[in-house]
Amino acid sequence: MATETAPATTSAGDVHAHQHPPHLEHHFVSSEQQFDSAKLGMWIFLATEILLFSGMFVAYAVFRQWHPDAFLAASNALNWVMGGTNTVVLLTSSLTVALSIHFAQKEEQRKMVWSLLATLVLAGVFLVIKYFEYTAKFEHGVYPGSFFDPHGAHYAYLADIPFAAQFFSIYFVMTGIHGVHVLIGMALIGWIAWRANRGDFSSEWYTPVELTGLYWHLVDIIWIFLFPLLYLI
Repeated sequence: MATETAPATTSAGDVHAHQHPPHLEHHFVSSEQQFDSAKLGMWIFLATEILLFSGMFVAYAVFRQWHPDAFLAASNALNWVMGGTNTVVLLTSSLTVALSIHFAQKEEQRKMVWSLLATLVLAGVFLVIKYFEYTAKFEHGVYPGSFFDPHGAHYAYLADIPFAAQFFSIYFVMTGIHGVHVLIGMALIGWIAWRANRGDFSSEWYTPVELTGLYWHLVDIIWIFLFPLLYLI
């Protein structure tokens, strides 16, 4: 008995799978739609980050309003030269990460990789400087909260200032959380640099590069506010 073989049918999903570029997820109809959705999600995430830091900025403002003289005297114990250097370092890293997006758009892969690696190095420099700042304070008993026990020529005067401990509690919380964000940014930038070196990005699709750049700009902007509040005023 003869048998008939039904003609192979091609589903809409199969057609989509064979026609779309590799980076396009199945539930998007175009690269532009996927990019817009990813960017919207990133902006919503960044908004939550801003809310997180806003709470800390409000806490700083309230305590500073209550104890302006104590906060001014405690702020003088911070090394504004190191803080200023870190500001320049982060601003420069913001430029290099922006360049990486520019080179991704131009499909200049090697320049994109080097720009990302430069950003990674600058982020490392920021953390090294912060490490020396923290170490200098811990060696002289300048800890947050109830562990606050300043001593040494440069820090002993803090023991006689009421509410200096509150200033340094806020200082360590704000700069510590910011430092965690720097570490997360370094991990993201390293991952993006590895993928860029592998040739994953092009002028048609560089969404991860741009989203990582947006995150890094937030890290930079937060520090732009932290530096004058903690070190200069």
